[in-house]
Amino acid sequence: MLGIKLIREKPDFVKANLERRNNPEILVLLEEVVSKDLRQRELIQKSEALRKRRNDLTKDADELRKQKKDFSHIVKEVKKINSGLASSEPELAAIQAGLRNSLMSLPNIMHESVPIGKDDSENVVVKTHGKPAKPAFEVKHHGQIAASLDIADFERAVKISGAGFYFLKGDLALLDFALQNFAIGMLVKKGYTLIEPPFMMGRKPYEGVTDLHDFENVMYKIDGEDLYLIATSEHPMGAMYMDETIDEGNLPIKFAGISACFRREIGKHGLDERGLFRVHQFNKIEQFVFCLPEDSWKYHEGIRKNAEELLEALEIPYNVTNICTGDLGTVAAKKYDLNGWSPREQKYIELMSCSKDCLHTLNSTMVATTRALRIILENYQTKEGTVKIPKVLQPYMYGKKEIMPKK
Repeated sequence: MLGIKLIREKPDFVKANLERRNNPEILVLLEEVVSKDLRQRELIQKSEALRKRRNDLTKDADELRKQKKDFSHIVKEVKKINSGLASSEPELAAIQAGLRNSLMSLPNIMHESVPIGKDDSENVVVKTHGKPAKPAFEVKHHGQIAASLDIADFERAVKISGAGFYFLKGDLALLDFALQNFAIGMLVKKGYTLIEPPFMMGRKPYEGVTDLHDFENVMYKIDGEDLYLIATSEHPMGAMYMDETIDEGNLPIKFAGISACFRREIGKHGLDERGLFRVHQFNKIEQFVFCLPEDSWKYHEGIRKNAEELLEALEIPYNVTNICTGDLGTVAAKKYDLNGWSPREQKYIELMSCSKDCLHTLNSTMVATTRALRIILENYQTKEGTVKIPKVLQPYMYGKKEIMPKK
């Protein structure tokens, strides 16, 4: 959330930065913030003046009482002041609540290196690694090959849970855990502390770590409870120190979050409805860093490097895009997307993202396993209909090197 102090002290800077997002509604919202803040200060100043006047009158009344003189006129004025304070309090409370909501809806200040653009078509590729595969055979959809190898069951999952869910079976379930264990090992060796967070959070802590629109569009609400299923472990880790002051001597704090993630959003229909891409539930290893503001850009590049090292170890071709102003989320100051190569679609698809959320918190997907499983099933499948297992994951697969049809 943008601090009102920054908007008051540097209004031109804030406006110019938000203009780069190419969204007129944001500037309207900024005007509302400025207007509400002005009215809030007017009401506070008025209330403070009335309270000071009431305190002075109380002292005068005490003095007149000691002198046994009439002070009924003071009593009348004090009653009038009390009435004025009582009538202004609801408006002040409403203004303060509205200002807080408006501030929470304002996007973050972006870094100067964020490219200007209207939508994802203007994101800038800053790195490409590996040679995209162009197999001589027709690459099967990842859901089809998983079903043919009997390592996933989409139909029965849809039967009991609806679209966007799946059963992982046998080797594919093992491969999911192999990805998690491999990613955890990489991060622990780099000094990250493994965190398994609560899978539910209340609205108050959630408001501090995500876009308010996510509550309606993304989050699953627990009926009858002030609880939401987490969309990523980034959120509980970001809220972990809510209402606390962190000693800068303890920074940086580096976490590796492991959790299931739950999201209402879902991918496209048709063939991908029976698959692992953009589903309602998936497992993810997340990087999260608390650091000093002057160190944040260094760690932003560091968490990106960690994610790249994972893809390189899996031998997956990928590119990195710097997300443009028009495609950048409201809470991010800068964001990279890492996109893995899909040999079936002959294009790069998003696998993970690295964001700088505010002055001192950063996060990056290390691996979202369902997306990584899709890419592995495509890049490692053979014309015989088997799937080879990436070398770095074989130790977690009890030495198995290839997933083959059951006999």
